[in-house]
Amino acid sequence: MNNGNDWKKRLGMVYSTNPDFQFETEQEEERETLPKQQQKLRVSIEKKNRGGKTATVIKGFVGCEEDLKALGKMLKTKCGVGGSAKEGELIIQGEFKQKIIDILIKEGYTQTK
Repeated sequence: MNNGNDWKKRLGMVYSTNPDFQFETEQEEERETLPKQQQKLRVSIEKKNRGGKTATVIKGFVGCEEDLKALGKMLKTKCGVGGSAKEGELIIQGEFKQKIIDILIKEGYTQTK
């Protein structure tokens, strides 16, 4: 299957009679993940917009979504709770600020605060 010429991405486009025409789609460029020592992660506690429940939020991750989700899975497993990972931000259910900082530093994220 040719992903570069997927008809679903062309909906609403005008037809071209040029036989050499290549449809161009805007592809979101995947960020390259910084090494652990260069990641400047910031850990904080938030209660806003969470129905009164506390969550530990880790911001500042620079890298691809897969690496963010892998880091989130590791933290959720070590804390024994749920959470989510999206848009460069990890949300861990509960109040685990110091525990997460300790885990991240032990894993090699030396610029964690």
